[in-house]
Amino acid sequence: MKDHHLVTTDRFVPAAHDRLAAPMQPRPLTRRQFIATAGGLGLAASTAAAAEATATAPDPLAPWQIGCYTRPWDAWALEVALDGIAEAGYRYAGLMTAKGKSWVVVTSATTVEEASRIGAEVRQRGLELVSVYGDLPFQGSVPDGVVALRRLLDACAACGSPGLMLGGVAEERLGEPYWTVIRESCGYARERGVGLTIKPHGGLNATGPQCRKAIERVGHPNFRLWYDPGNIFYYSNGQLDPVDDAGTVDGLVAGVSVKDYRHPKDVAVTPGTGQVRFAEVFARLQRGGFTRGPLVVECTARGDVRQVTAAARQARQFVEALLRDRAPTPTG
Repeated sequence: MKDHHLVTTDRFVPAAHDRLAAPMQPRPLTRRQFIATAGGLGLAASTAAAAEATATAPDPLAPWQIGCYTRPWDAWALEVALDGIAEAGYRYAGLMTAKGKSWVVVTSATTVEEASRIGAEVRQRGLELVSVYGDLPFQGSVPDGVVALRRLLDACAACGSPGLMLGGVAEERLGEPYWTVIRESCGYARERGVGLTIKPHGGLNATGPQCRKAIERVGHPNFRLWYDPGNIFYYSNGQLDPVDDAGTVDGLVAGVSVKDYRHPKDVAVTPGTGQVRFAEVFARLQRGGFTRGPLVVECTARGDVRQVTAAARQARQFVEALLRDRAPTPTG
């Protein structure tokens, strides 16, 4: 938050004898002086109008929560990842993977106490959680699945995340019971203040149309889509362009994993350096109704801690530049 300093200036007050003196009669302006004066007034008015337009123009970044997941630093402990996210200049964070008791930070085995400690670690760095990727093992039992998902939701609420992102399932036989688990948990999620989403992640939810079908099967407003353009390329082996796929998810998107892709089958790519045409993807998603919400960098190029943090900073700057370029130009 910017600091606002109160600036005071001394107002000029004429001396008493000047105020009592008779006013001087103004001398008529020459034609040249008149033109110069009028031009100066016009320039001043134009400058003032431009300054006012700039001051009142909406911040193009304001509707968006630009964040980063822990995944780029998952060769190290969670604390290292959170330090890197903060150092790279993000305000928002997402929990995904890290080196620890389990590779995925939050699982159905994560206790409320553990989740609370994780949330405290996030806040200590001045960050705010916007998303958790939850590991939901599922073998087909709806009752067991509901119990596991509700544990995940309890953990999300405890760590302070407003969103839980799920990866879906690959086997056709698991599809309907999996959607049933989600359907029976949407109300509970809403009570806990957590929105449920699914991402394009292969299997039965590899593309926009497949994700739409899944969301329609669940049929609950608290279950939406977390779009992932890099995964559209990845799970189609580079054949399906996310610019084309993005037109199939109008009205569904609640957040985006900012993930790039480089053929063949590589998503460890800093956004803006691969094959995803992010400007066109973002534009298409915005036309489809996604005009505010989380944009969370998921992957960057690999390297040591310093290199990963630099890549994450580069990704943030890339996303911010895209959003600013799409902002309307204020007119005077």
